[in-house]
Amino acid sequence: MNPAGPNYPTASLYVGDLHPEVTEAMLFEKFSTAGPIVSIRVCRDIASRRSLGYAYVNFQQPADAERALDTMNFDAIKGRPIRIMWSQRDPTLRRSGLGNVFIKNLDKSIDNKAMYDTFSAFGNILSCKVATDENGENRGYGFVHFETEEAAQKAIQKVNKMLLNGRQVYVGKFIPRRERSSGTGDHARKYTNVYIKNFAVEMSEEDLYALCETFGKILSLKIMTDMEGNSRGFGFVSFESHEGANACVEELNGQETNGRQLFAGRAQKKSERSAELRARFEAIRQERNNRFQGVNLYIKNLDDDIDDERLRKEFARFGNITSAKVMKNDKEVSRGFGFVCFSSQEEATKAVTEMNNRIISVKPLYVALAQRKEVRQAQLATQYMRMNIPYRVPGQQMGQVYPGFNTYYQTIPPQRNIYAGQLAQVRNPRWPGSQARPTGQPGFQAMSGAPRQFGGPSQIRAPIPRSVPVPTGGPSGRVAGVPGVPGGPAMRANAAQRPAYSKFPPAAAPTTRAEEAQEVAPQAVHVPGQLPLTAQMLASAPPLEQKQMLGERLFSIIQQTHGDVAGKITGMLLEMDNAELLHMLESAESLKAKISEALSVLAVHQQKEQKKPAAAAPAQLGQ
Repeated sequence: MNPAGPNYPTASLYVGDLHPEVTEAMLFEKFSTAGPIVSIRVCRDIASRRSLGYAYVNFQQPADAERALDTMNFDAIKGRPIRIMWSQRDPTLRRSGLGNVFIKNLDKSIDNKAMYDTFSAFGNILSCKVATDENGENRGYGFVHFETEEAAQKAIQKVNKMLLNGRQVYVGKFIPRRERSSGTGDHARKYTNVYIKNFAVEMSEEDLYALCETFGKILSLKIMTDMEGNSRGFGFVSFESHEGANACVEELNGQETNGRQLFAGRAQKKSERSAELRARFEAIRQERNNRFQGVNLYIKNLDDDIDDERLRKEFARFGNITSAKVMKNDKEVSRGFGFVCFSSQEEATKAVTEMNNRIISVKPLYVALAQRKEVRQAQLATQYMRMNIPYRVPGQQMGQVYPGFNTYYQTIPPQRNIYAGQLAQVRNPRWPGSQARPTGQPGFQAMSGAPRQFGGPSQIRAPIPRSVPVPTGGPSGRVAGVPGVPGGPAMRANAAQRPAYSKFPPAAAPTTRAEEAQEVAPQAVHVPGQLPLTAQMLASAPPLEQKQMLGERLFSIIQQTHGDVAGKITGMLLEMDNAELLHMLESAESLKAKISEALSVLAVHQQKEQKKPAAAAPAQLGQ
């Protein structure tokens, strides 16, 4: 009997190496002969419900579990031997590595049971496993976990370099993968396997052996070949001692042989080499990011005719430019964005301040500091969360613009005469049927239903004519002071937007109304001939209507001084951000500066258009 029984009173067994089709019913039929069973569970994938290849069997008595472990270990179920061990809920013993032994160079005929029988003479075995491939074939190495470290050391002393089925095996202490791949242990400092590459494909294994035998005794040598047997230009040489391998690396690395410079170094596993290359490339990338932090600018909304030289020329006045690049697709067509790198952060900051929203060709530029992809994605995710969770109003359409946020919107294509007296045909009138729409004024959407809020408790209400007194909450349902006008749905909805005046004394209602009007009034933009525009009104409108509301007011201002080109200038300005347009409506100086830039761009464009017919005239005569 296994003496480890008293150490595992839970009577729970781990059953591994199960066939994928093994079920709880099959295991119950197998293990119930050893004694009464409390439960059986085959562990499965949570998504596909496929078996993970192991299960837990819980007996009522520890003696029954011990009997099953001694009599059923390595029995076959559906043609595959099972591996049984005591269930260890505490992973400390497994992770410590105490008593764990690694065996390699095993014969293909050795299986789990044969290795268990070989090593069980040195002490109690907790787990024994021979590594196999996907076809169940022996991979030539395995593991034995003893209950004590003394038993593991005894097995290493007795079995290491012994012959098992005619092959000399290696038995040593198990080293965890994280220590093996770190490259800092004795196995890294005292290597014996050398990797050599970049030699001529004509070199044979005999030539490579003759090149390396002067450094020490060679145990094995192999040149890697392709499917047709041709050399791939690299191979491995295994020396008997570390001194010979080290001498080979120091002598051959960088040596010229047949016109080729050889590379020789310690042979590494693929995982170790990949980790080393990742660390090296990450260090290079981090150094490059630190070097260009704060000096590399990202420019978008570039016109198609802007190339590298034009981009450099536009930004050259701000300082020394180390590089300027307009990104292109595979057809060498501009993708509309590029990068400019300055030599100092002060120059880059000045360029961002001066060039952002400046019109080049016919488009306003967007200029900002370049960011790494992961940083930009994190900022966009944060911005998306802020816009959609805390600030979203119930019933609001997706894509609406909130002032103060950089939101993508679909711009209205510039049209020459969209503002020249044709605004009445763009939208259906939104004014009540009983009121006459003022001539020449753009449409205004009355706020109905629940009021929209932004940034504070103040509410936006539809304007009330001065001739109609504010109702004081009388029970008649009619508007006070206007006889014969019933309190219909429109008036009730309008009244629902106002505070319930019945809760306050009649004398306090006009005072509250005036205070609220004073709070709202400073936020409104007043344009002669137009209705007042506030940030809340702009936020409550769909994206296309937001542009139209801003454009109507810009056109009215620009038409007073530049009537003939007011439509063109307005169309150019509408490509800018809504927050910037609202700022221009509030600041006459900012609007004047942007109009001047637009006029200069139009002048350059007109000069180009005047030159084109003159250049095309000889071609027409030749036809």
